[in-house]
Amino acid sequence: MTTPIFVLGEALMDCIAQADGRLLPLMGGSPFNMARAAALRGASVAYLNPLSNDLFGQGMAQLLLRDGVALRGGQSRLPTSLAVVQVTDGQPSYGFYREGIADRDYTVEGITAVLQQQKTPGILHTGSLLLIPPEHHKVLSILKAAREMGWTISVDINLRPKVAHDLAQYVQALREVIALTDWLKASDEDLETMGFADVAIGKSARLVSELRAGVAPGALSRVALTFGGDGAYLDIEGQTHSLPVPRITVADTVGAGDTFWGNTLADWALQPADAAARVGDTLALSMKAAAINCTRQGCQPPTLAQVLAF
Repeated sequence: MTTPIFVLGEALMDCIAQADGRLLPLMGGSPFNMARAAALRGASVAYLNPLSNDLFGQGMAQLLLRDGVALRGGQSRLPTSLAVVQVTDGQPSYGFYREGIADRDYTVEGITAVLQQQKTPGILHTGSLLLIPPEHHKVLSILKAAREMGWTISVDINLRPKVAHDLAQYVQALREVIALTDWLKASDEDLETMGFADVAIGKSARLVSELRAGVAPGALSRVALTFGGDGAYLDIEGQTHSLPVPRITVADTVGAGDTFWGNTLADWALQPADAAARVGDTLALSMKAAAINCTRQGCQPPTLAQVLAF
C-alpha cells in the first residue's frame, strides 16, 4: 500500500531575466515543484495551498493536474506570488514579491481539517518560503497538529536569506520547524547560512549528527544533504550512502533540489518498507532525476520512465 504525500508551500511565477532585458515567466516555487516531481515519479500527491484565480494561478492548476497532483486548497482572489530570477553561470538568484498573495491565503484550521479527512495519515511536506517569520507560526501549528494525527513530517529547508527581515529570527524559526521534522533535506548553502562550520560532503556524517543533536530522539530519522556539483548524501536511520553528480550538460539548476527530494519522497511513499536497505538505490535514482531536470530550462522534472532510461 502506498503512502499519500500532502504538500504545504508556495506556488509562484519565476520570471527569469533574459539577456535582452525581458522576463520569461515559468511556473515554480519549491513545494510546487516538489509536488510535481513526486507525482511524475508515480506517488499520490495533493497540493494544499490555494491557487490564485488569476491567469498565472489557472495555469499552475492546470500544470499540477496534468502532472497528476490533486488540488485540495481551492482558489483565492489574491494574486499569484512572483519571483524575479537572475541566472548567472547556471546558478539562480531570486527576488521575491510575497505580500497579499494567494498561497498565503490559508488558515491553520482549514489545513488541519483537510488532514483530518484523510483516513490514513500520510507524509506532510513543507519548507522554503512558508518557514519565514511570521508565517512559520502557522506552519508550526499545522505540523504539531499533523504529528498528533500520526502524519510523517517532511521538510526541505530551502533557506532564502534575502527575503527575511531578520536572519537570526529566520534561523531560529527553522530550528523550531526542524525539531518537529521526521525527514529533512538541506543543501550546503542552507547549512552554511544556519551557522554550521566546515560544510562539505566529506563531513556529512558529522553534519547529520549535529542536526540530530538538537532534536528529540526519533526525529530526523531520514536526512538528505545536497552539495551542488559535489554530490549528495543520504542517511536513513543510520544507513548511509553518498554519490557524485552524474555527468551532464547543465542548462540551469532551477528546481534541481525540488526534483531530488520529490523523487526521494516518492520512493519512500511507493515502497514504505525497507527504506534503509535501499538507501543507495534511492539516492541514485533521485540524483538521476535531478540531473535530467538540470538539462532542461526551469523546473521540468522527469517521469520514472525517463529516470530509468537515463
